[in-house]
Amino acid sequence: MKLSNSIIHITFKTTVSVIRFFKNPNASRQQIAELRELPAGTVGKEIATSLDEHNYDVVPGFESHDLKHIILDYKMTPIDEIRMQAFMIGNGNLALPTLAIFVYGLMLFPNKWRQLYHDFKLGLISKPIKHLTVEDVKNENAVDYRKTIIGVNQENESIFFAKLLGMASLGSIGAGVLGMLISVPFLFSAYVEDLIGAGFAFLAAAVLFAAGLISLTVLGNKVKLKELLA
Repeated sequence: MKLSNSIIHITFKTTVSVIRFFKNPNASRQQIAELRELPAGTVGKEIATSLDEHNYDVVPGFESHDLKHIILDYKMTPIDEIRMQAFMIGNGNLALPTLAIFVYGLMLFPNKWRQLYHDFKLGLISKPIKHLTVEDVKNENAVDYRKTIIGVNQENESIFFAKLLGMASLGSIGAGVLGMLISVPFLFSAYVEDLIGAGFAFLAAAVLFAAGLISLTVLGNKVKLKELLA
């Protein structure tokens, strides 16, 4: 556990150093200075206070990342960083950095998989926040705003799994069509072996196609196709 925390800490520290090397932090520091002047309890004030308490300098471009720590109440620790990425994936953020950090955390913290799954599911049933900015909510009360975000949209979970099943159904239809097209030429072969093999392959492909089509039809009756493909 200590080794995993150390590895993540070193990785993040190195990443932050590289970002600071290429980006000027002055504008971000000015923004944090302004957030320090906001009333206690506001989202903006909490961001500045959290950075100060951990003695963290602002990372240019990461202001929205710090915002999510405050809104979601995840601490600025290695394991909570991974937990937050699990939440964000469930919440609809499938950006490469988010996925990379999460996979990295899965490898380093196998004993936390149950917790990460819980965070992922919590993200599923919470309001989407991936496009939220500091300017949007800096004056909001942190505790009250958190209550409007987390766990308030239970139907998101069923929509997510419907989308997953919809993708599987489309894959089954595609595989079935491909299999039938490949098998068709062999159905006209003069060799019995080809006819038998192609016949079984064509039948299996037809089953895949039919199963996918039926599954997609059933899903379409419950969820709009537009939502499945969104």
